[in-house]
Amino acid sequence: MIRIIIHGCSGKMGQAVVAVASASPDIQIVAGVDAAPPPGKVSFPVFPSLAACALAADVLIDFSSPKALPALLEAASGRSLPLIVATTGHTPEDKDLVAKYAKRLPIFVSANMSLGINLVKELIQQAAAVLGESFDIEIVEKHHNLKKDSPSGTALLLADALNEVFLNSRKYVHGRHTASELRDRKEIGIHAVRAGTIVGEHEVLFAGKDEVVEFRHAAYSRSIFASGALQAARYLSGKPPGLYGMKEMITAGSAVTRLYVSEEEALVTLLEVPYDTGKIAAVFQLIARENVSVDMISQTAPVDGRVEISFTLPRGDLAKAQGLLTGFRTEVVREVVKIAVEGPGMETQSGVAARFFQTMAAAGVRIQSVTTSETKIACIIDRADEDRAVAAIKEAFRL
Repeated sequence: MIRIIIHGCSGKMGQAVVAVASASPDIQIVAGVDAAPPPGKVSFPVFPSLAACALAADVLIDFSSPKALPALLEAASGRSLPLIVATTGHTPEDKDLVAKYAKRLPIFVSANMSLGINLVKELIQQAAAVLGESFDIEIVEKHHNLKKDSPSGTALLLADALNEVFLNSRKYVHGRHTASELRDRKEIGIHAVRAGTIVGEHEVLFAGKDEVVEFRHAAYSRSIFASGALQAARYLSGKPPGLYGMKEMITAGSAVTRLYVSEEEALVTLLEVPYDTGKIAAVFQLIARENVSVDMISQTAPVDGRVEISFTLPRGDLAKAQGLLTGFRTEVVREVVKIAVEGPGMETQSGVAARFFQTMAAAGVRIQSVTTSETKIACIIDRADEDRAVAAIKEAFRL
């Protein structure tokens, strides 16, 4: 059972959390905090401030106001109470303060608690990387007529995610009612609509020559945000001090999600290559001119001005490559298998590589070459070890 305190329990989002939490068998609301009384009858005590509440809890969920953040951080820190910050409209100073307190207690921050909108965030980053500079990007957000901050925190979350792909080179333009010049290619347009009872809608528009790509998310009730906040409470409970977010939570169970095996590889190692980037580049230019594709390139640290360079290539191209590399001492291993594991959780979870190597060691598998990225580990092993390695990896990562 996870015990929670809801800060801002009398507001609309606070009431949504109350409703969803009350129907969750693993969640117990021990108290609410709000200067205003709840609009209806509640089954828990409500205090005017967190300082006035002495009841023990596992997680504090804040859906109040960004103005309350400094005092809330201080009070939560004094009680070592894990905190979920679900408010928006924070200043850069607020964000710095959160980072400071995250060294003392676990803090989960998200401008939007919807799992769907955070999936959209990941997808638009992929789209921006593919569509690049040739597409204009506009964001349109729509909310109810009582929402005060503009643009929404979610619109800024999406804009920041896009700008990260462009190395923060884009500028934000909020509406164009006073503009009389052509659109700058380096801008991201952000537009706000405030009308009726719209819970929240966000559209990201990629417009290129004669084609448009759109990503859209619509929230039809506040319960999706409340459900996301409670999922964050489950995730944050028991965590060490640190700053957490939706990405870490979503990928918590996906350290490794896919396993690839290729038996069509050969491993080539060039020995005693001069430690000269130009000469190393020339090697791969020579191979590329003959349309030979290489993979899993690795280089040792220099010793006496020399390095070793290993790479894999299709076994069918091995003879051609060897003919091109007659000026180098080479070692070639034909009977190898490439095994790769991949998962989005690798980027945010520590210890995945250690677990992978421990698994291979326990299975008695020797690794001849390895390369890694943020979300992938690939290695070359003897073909005789393939079945044993695959079985061990499947068991260790529950694939």
